[in-house]
Amino acid sequence: MTEYLLFPGRHHVLTRFQGEFLREAAQGRTVVWAVTSANHRTTKRNPVGFDRREAAIERFSVAEGIRSLVVGVVDTPPTDEFAEVTVKAIEAGTDDLVRLTPGNTVVACSTPEVSKLYELLGFEVVGVEPEGVLRPWDVLLMVAAGNDEWRAVAHPATVDVFERYALDAHVQRCVNDPVVGDDGGLTTTRDYKTYADAFETAADRKWQQIKEFVRPGRILDIGCATGATLQLVDADPRFHESDLIGVEVARHLYAECEHKKEQGLFRNPNVYFYQRNMLGSAVFPARSIDTTLTLALTHEIWSYADGSRAETVQRFADALFAHTAPDGVWINSDVCGPAEPERSVVLRLDDSDGANPAEPLELESLDDPASYVGQLSTRARFFQFAQDFRRNANVPFEYAVQGDRLVLRLADAMDFLTRKDYVDNWLSETHEQFCGLNFAGWSAVAERAGFHLDPSSKAWRNNWVIDNRIAPVASLTSSTGDPIDWPDTHQLLIARR
Repeated sequence: MTEYLLFPGRHHVLTRFQGEFLREAAQGRTVVWAVTSANHRTTKRNPVGFDRREAAIERFSVAEGIRSLVVGVVDTPPTDEFAEVTVKAIEAGTDDLVRLTPGNTVVACSTPEVSKLYELLGFEVVGVEPEGVLRPWDVLLMVAAGNDEWRAVAHPATVDVFERYALDAHVQRCVNDPVVGDDGGLTTTRDYKTYADAFETAADRKWQQIKEFVRPGRILDIGCATGATLQLVDADPRFHESDLIGVEVARHLYAECEHKKEQGLFRNPNVYFYQRNMLGSAVFPARSIDTTLTLALTHEIWSYADGSRAETVQRFADALFAHTAPDGVWINSDVCGPAEPERSVVLRLDDSDGANPAEPLELESLDDPASYVGQLSTRARFFQFAQDFRRNANVPFEYAVQGDRLVLRLADAMDFLTRKDYVDNWLSETHEQFCGLNFAGWSAVAERAGFHLDPSSKAWRNNWVIDNRIAPVASLTSSTGDPIDWPDTHQLLIARR
């Protein structure tokens, strides 16, 4: 009789069949539950946190009368060394007290590809679910679909934990989320390190712009990224008795927020972070938030809308109004389109500052899209942007080529000019439309929700970007050749209840 039964898997759901199987298969062995993707939660692929999975396993073990050890294994990219990584993670997770070898361990696994990896290391592998038996992921999808028959298939331990922590609603929200990808990001192409660095760098500048409008009380930062703005709120003595709440949908950024909190980078003990898509459902009670911050967020709400963009941003603003307390404020600092988006303009771009290939490429086929886009001339980058923007953002982006002239809408010209230097996140950035609404459009969204605008609200132009990034390589004129002033690029919206 071997000493251990290794049972690897994500273990979001435990089933009644698994209970019957392990009662028979354990036979005095210690069952070692290798809970993979233990560092993931609130994603399509891994909606249930490790703590809840572990709680269900422990309750399952008591109910079935088996001895268990539960070890979390962090998520790893697909690798042929998965079995070896798991075994080593168990050694580390038990302080080397448990060393699994082919001589003392049998592996229980129903996934042929994974079973083969353990067999190559010399382990005996036994199957778990035979053909026709629902596997845990099948049951999880029943939960996501709202099919209550999952309760008859799931083990009572899972049913109990799901009911106590309302995990069925949580699973439905995560798995069915139209915006967030399998692993908790908005796109699979976003370089989150570059993205996080940009937010850290810009946080102080944005805080100087908005801090006079922030009301003490419950302060909510939606799309808080790495929590950098909340750190600045935390450092302001005016808010030392306020609750500071951050909501971030991207798993990578949410993890950094939690890491900062663990490091003690917030003095205020009342700092809380949620990983949540605010479009999915209401997060906060009605009239409970004194200040809501949305910094560089609303253009993403517009860009990643599920269905009608106008309806999606209105639904978002309506939800903000609903949770805003009387005399509370929504502060929105973001990009916006020009006042005259439909105006026809002539754009001329430098073609001497890089390469000019005959046609744009399919960047998804390249190992390093950033390097390729970075070596293009400004004019060549326009044609690459047009191809990628049409496909990724699902926008028309129409233009006419007349010699060195590009004739197009002013809003489309500015969408390119304000994004042309974002080469590190090119495929991700071309999912987003900066100029979908102008300041008047965003103001109307806020007013329809019930807010009234503070006189300090305004559209403004980032002159540093114009002077250093745009004007040196581009010119904007009317069809008759008259120069056109560069339009506003940003907005500050102070919406009060």
